[in-house]
Amino acid sequence: LPAGLSQWFPALEVLDVSGTGLAELGAELLALPRLHTLLAKNNRLGGPGSLPKGLGQAPVGRSLRVLNLSGNRFAELPPALLGLRGLQSLSLGGNRLHGIPPDIQELRSLEFLYLGGNFITSIPPELANLPSLSYLVLCDNKIQSIPPQLAQLHSLRSLSLHNNLLTYLPREILNLVHLEELSLRGNPLVVRFVRDLTYNPPSLQELAGRTVKTRNVPYAPSDLPENLVRYLSLASNCPNPKCGGVYFDSCVRQIKFVDFCGKYRLPLMHYLCSPECSSPCSSASQSSTSQSESDSEDEASVAARRMQKVLLG
Repeated sequence: LPAGLSQWFPALEVLDVSGTGLAELGAELLALPRLHTLLAKNNRLGGPGSLPKGLGQAPVGRSLRVLNLSGNRFAELPPALLGLRGLQSLSLGGNRLHGIPPDIQELRSLEFLYLGGNFITSIPPELANLPSLSYLVLCDNKIQSIPPQLAQLHSLRSLSLHNNLLTYLPREILNLVHLEELSLRGNPLVVRFVRDLTYNPPSLQELAGRTVKTRNVPYAPSDLPENLVRYLSLASNCPNPKCGGVYFDSCVRQIKFVDFCGKYRLPLMHYLCSPECSSPCSSASQSSTSQSESDSEDEASVAARRMQKVLLG
């Protein structure tokens, strides 16, 4: 930053030095008592001395509300940022971060946190101690699990987790009652569901086993070989209440969604005995027992289209 900046512009409130090739932000920054927005995207920041010492204790440390350092070279969250207690928006997307320090909980005023496009592998439970956090962007990382403590983020409205390595979601996430947006595409959690939405025709053995079970054909263990008796004991009932059928190895893998505050649903694997059982009409009774059958069918159809858009969008 140019020398004398604070003398030239003592009332400066917004400073944008993005794309200027900066490798460090000089000490001149510290004496800007009214600066509330600093944009320093797409530079070469990230090495030792990139940020001035005493940032949190300086006048600018008390006035700064928005800080964007995306597109730089930070390998870790700079400790100097943890002193910005009034910071409301922090962006460090497209850097080289491998983790989130537990001390991030010190940024108690934070409302928006963007850490997408890094190499983050885990989320510290301490992140849940940010009472005002409304928007959390962790997309395009290497995150494998979500700590259940995130359910304590009662102000959270948007959670972006697409393009990570998630294989499941903790049930506690249902407690995020104010959440309006949840992005999960590009995770094994969703990719597996979409990939497995296929149905292999049942074998002759399974067809015979289904017939024996659904028609209650009597048999004794002495009537059949031991392996067939054992096979028949493995029958699973179709969860569709209008079906009453069974399945053994061949079943329809379907995405079943847990209703989430009436806004959207979370995906869980659901197994049915045949493709017919996955149609809206045949599974309508699962949608709502308090509405008429026709209303339930409409709701199931709408929900199916909505969820397909969420997963594949």
